[in-house]
Amino acid sequence: MSKLEPMSGYETAASHNNFKQRFIRDFKLNKLLYFMMIPVLLYYVIFHYAPMYGAVIAFKDFSPMKGIMGSEWVGLQHFRDFFSSYYFWRILKNTVVISLYSIIFMFPAPIILALLINEVRNQAFKRVVQTVSYMPYFISLVVICGMITDFTNSNGILNSLFSLFGYDGAAMLQKPGLFRPLYIGSEIWQKIGWESIIYIAALAGIDQEQYEAARIDGASRLKQMLYITLPGILPTITIMFILRMGNMLNVGFEKIILLYSPVTYETADVISSFVYRKGLLEFGWSYSSAVGLFNSLVNLILLISANYISRKVNKSSLW
Repeated sequence: MSKLEPMSGYETAASHNNFKQRFIRDFKLNKLLYFMMIPVLLYYVIFHYAPMYGAVIAFKDFSPMKGIMGSEWVGLQHFRDFFSSYYFWRILKNTVVISLYSIIFMFPAPIILALLINEVRNQAFKRVVQTVSYMPYFISLVVICGMITDFTNSNGILNSLFSLFGYDGAAMLQKPGLFRPLYIGSEIWQKIGWESIIYIAALAGIDQEQYEAARIDGASRLKQMLYITLPGILPTITIMFILRMGNMLNVGFEKIILLYSPVTYETADVISSFVYRKGLLEFGWSYSSAVGLFNSLVNLILLISANYISRKVNKSSLW
């Protein structure tokens, strides 16, 4: 039968029966694994898929007294208000700029750390470096932001250090131009060790015989890294990059809210923090839902686009 010809009803039923038989056989062999998967599925259904019903309030003038179904339908009004508002371009620009800074500076950082750790031959020193780099990730975000605030105050450690190079000594977090570098720098310090774990694991899976063959051929450690190590972890890098693109506009609002102030809204206010203010502080539930839905839609488009491009370019993708 030609590949262009559709399957007959008999072939479709046979294919369905084969799938059913394979599933039943696999279920009998891995019954415990399927039962272990149930809590995970319930978590996503209850806390991720079921709440999606509430996204309909983005198209309504939601009132808690009337409920979701009783609230007046306004269609795309909240989207039009958002796109035509003064804040649209400001928060979109801030979100994109901070996200691009994260991709440019933060995404390669754990890869570089993993490569450097992989080159260390002293196992004791390697464990110390890994432990020290992991530690900031386990510190509470509130504590992290408190440390950043203290360090960047007018009498903080960083201010005292930079004053030696002519800095005026003003609180750094009160300067709009310094907010993004401080945010990205603290993100790298906090997450570089934790995010390097997956790359270290990928490095451990590379066949060591390739390195032995390269050394016999006279390849330097730099060439081994370029022609063996990096290609060996390229699929992992690709998958992580696709996932990062899918969350490009999801700049963590918790840290932004803990660090920013009205003085720095010009460069610090992003979509997620805007949604927080409008939805929880100003009770604009429908308007904030519309903004959040727009944010999610853009992230979905970026994820699908990055996955498509990656599949076409290097044959590696999520699906």
